[in-house]
Amino acid sequence: MIQNSLERARLVKRPTREEMLNRTPSVHQFWNENRGLLQDAWKEWDDADNQDSVLDSSLYDPKLRAAVERAWQDPTTEIAVKDLWEEVFPGVYEAQFFDPTRLAVLRDYLERVANAEIPLRPPYGISLNRGGAMLDSRSEGYLAAPRFQSFYRELMDAYMRPISRLLFPDIVGFDSQTFGFSIQWQADADTSLRAHTDASSVTLNLNLNLPGEDFSGSGVKFFDRETRQVAELNFAPGKALIHHGSVPHESMPITKGERSNLVLWLYGDHGQVPRVGGSQPEIDAKQRWTVPKAKDDGFAPF
Repeated sequence: MIQNSLERARLVKRPTREEMLNRTPSVHQFWNENRGLLQDAWKEWDDADNQDSVLDSSLYDPKLRAAVERAWQDPTTEIAVKDLWEEVFPGVYEAQFFDPTRLAVLRDYLERVANAEIPLRPPYGISLNRGGAMLDSRSEGYLAAPRFQSFYRELMDAYMRPISRLLFPDIVGFDSQTFGFSIQWQADADTSLRAHTDASSVTLNLNLNLPGEDFSGSGVKFFDRETRQVAELNFAPGKALIHHGSVPHESMPITKGERSNLVLWLYGDHGQVPRVGGSQPEIDAKQRWTVPKAKDDGFAPF
């Protein structure tokens, strides 16, 4: 009996989670040999998904969406985008990014993804991540569903990159490449992710919890290199934190419920990032609101 790609992908023998987290050589071979099959399977799954999940700009906070769309039409209005971000810690900004009333659309879609029975690679570098997946096509075993990839590309190109350039001018030229993963923190299952920096020019951390989907603990503690100041910041539905990857931070244990997030990175070709305390290049607004022409260099941090 001839099986379609979706059926074959669901039946393929996959590595254990332990093998994936230990990065055994056979795991890389598995993802490499099955890349085409999994891409075809995700397309078939997306085409067959009967739910009306429209992953489009309606998911963004209305104020942010309106300001971003105006800036793409007329970059001189970009201050309206910047004004929506509040510096809540030195070098760390917060804003309402997704519309909480629309988040259920994205969450429902991702829940169906998790139940699709198609192999997905977890973020290897985060052993506590039990509900996560790789999002960018540069990663092995990534979420290749076309609807999600279209949404992901718009998020990175139309929103994250120009916003990052506005808040952190030094990342210009170190923002041609994208990377992303999802993560789910679970009470009584996950411990803290100790203090670390990211291999990114800039990191955008987006909370996907729905209104009323409460959790406690699981804040992010930030450390200021110069003043030694420490602050723990908490998430709310649809809120985002954005900062240089070089800012030390630590995710604290969750004590109740679950926290769901998307974590997105920008960096330069082959992982290049700006030097801490480096110069701030002078570019005009029109240059900020552009998409780099650089191709995917295939480099993945993990």
